[in-house]
Amino acid sequence: MDTALAQLAHRRRTLPELLEIQRLHSSLTSLASDLVGADTVVSDLEREQRRAENDLEPVRERLSRNQHRVADGTIADPRALNSMIEEIDHLKRRIDNLEDAELEVMEQLETATEGRDRLRMEAAEIDSQLGVLSAKRDRQLRELELEMADRQTVREGIVPLLPGPLVTLYDKIGGTHAGIGAAELRARRCTGCRLELNSADLRAFAAAPPDEVLRCEECGRILVRTPESGL
Repeated sequence: MDTALAQLAHRRRTLPELLEIQRLHSSLTSLASDLVGADTVVSDLEREQRRAENDLEPVRERLSRNQHRVADGTIADPRALNSMIEEIDHLKRRIDNLEDAELEVMEQLETATEGRDRLRMEAAEIDSQLGVLSAKRDRQLRELELEMADRQTVREGIVPLLPGPLVTLYDKIGGTHAGIGAAELRARRCTGCRLELNSADLRAFAAAPPDEVLRCEECGRILVRTPESGL
């Protein structure tokens, strides 16, 4: 029962889903950092685009106003008219420059937004994977817990059938051997430490009464004799 419980506990600790969930959480943490940076870039570019548009608006209004004054013939002074025309040309060049700058910002914003959206989609996909894996992990853990509980119940039913001092010794040895205080002696070998017993120990064990508690000289476990022990 203890061997089965140890195996179940090992399975519980080493479920493949646990490692994959940990990996995905690390990826999500890294993505969250990248998303903060991407959001900042998008926000800065949006602010820069609004500023570019705000810079353009008064220039366009002034250009429209000047063009209207030139067109309606209200400027009679030739020098003033010429000055106004020169200013119109200057405003047009200014608008061209501002529009080029705004277009560049818009292109950068489009690229930054696409990059941010890709990160968001990737994060959403990882969230979805985590949901599936977490559900699978929880289901397996519940199954393992139920099986361990069943094994523990059987173990608790066995303990009263054994001599108290022997159980105490077994538990003490098991404290340093992953809870397993006994091992089968099979083919002249302790199945706990996997070492073959020497001839002198084997002769002593063969001569021992059936109810004598044998101990492995190497690992200290209680040795359980079976027909396959070779004694």
